[in-house]
Amino acid sequence: MIIRGTLSENPRMPPDSDKTATLRTLEDAARGLLFPSESDFPIEPFFHGDQEPTPAGLLDARGLAADTSVEETTLACFFEGLTEAAEDASSSERESAERFRSLMNLLERNLSNLRVYRVGKVDIEVFVLGRHPSGAWLGVRTNIVET
Repeated sequence: MIIRGTLSENPRMPPDSDKTATLRTLEDAARGLLFPSESDFPIEPFFHGDQEPTPAGLLDARGLAADTSVEETTLACFFEGLTEAAEDASSSERESAERFRSLMNLLERNLSNLRVYRVGKVDIEVFVLGRHPSGAWLGVRTNIVET
C-alpha cells in the first residue's frame, strides 16, 4: 500500500499513532520546502507499507513498465548542496539550508536502513524511505526534472 500527500488527505493511513506521529513530523518539517531542479516540487510525507521497498516493487506499485529506470542513491547524495549555505548566502538561503539539514537529520533519527530511489528519467519521482521502529517503511517523496 502506497499513500502519498498530506495526512489529512489520507483517510487510509494506518491507525498506528507512532507511525502517524512520525509522518506528521515529516510533514511539518517538509511543509513549504521545494526540492530545487529544473522545476521545483514540494516534498511530501510518504507511507510505503510493511513490505520492504525494492525497485521492482516501486515500479509495480506506480503502474510503471518493468524497464523503467530506477536508480538507488544515498541520503547524502540526495541532499548534497542543500544542507549548507554559502558564506554570502541570503538569510532565506540560510534558512532553507537549515530546514533541509533538519529534514535530513529527522529522517536519519527516526528511520533505519534509509534508501533513496530515483524512478524514471527526465521527470523523476524520488522516494526517500526507511524502516520505522514499527516495521513499516515510510519517509518522503518528491519529483525532480533533469534534462
